[in-house]
Amino acid sequence: MDEALLRKFHKELSAGTVSLGLLAVVTAAPEPMYGYQIAKRLEQAGDGVLAGKQSALYPVLRNLEAAGLLDSFVEPSVSGPPRRYYRATPAGRDTLTVWCAAWRATRDSLDALLKEADA
Repeated sequence: MDEALLRKFHKELSAGTVSLGLLAVVTAAPEPMYGYQIAKRLEQAGDGVLAGKQSALYPVLRNLEAAGLLDSFVEPSVSGPPRRYYRATPAGRDTLTVWCAAWRATRDSLDALLKEADA
């Protein structure tokens, strides 16, 4: 097995799923979440498949916010620097529904192809 090829595949796969995962985590949360909480939730879900470097999450969170899918606000923290909290917007919730449907269609298509290949 070529490890470099596997790492490249994981990177490409991750690039297409991190936004969906982040939006799902923030939308499902009963309260706004800050970056470390989001990273920990991703780490817990699915045996850590979506876990990554916490710093890599912030550009994706900023992109989701710039697209109007998340709102954020900053609050002081008693144990360190101020924290930026994120919550889904109504547009974010609607987008999550659409993205989930697209994900499921893609997953189902790939599952059918993989079944044919006995992979």
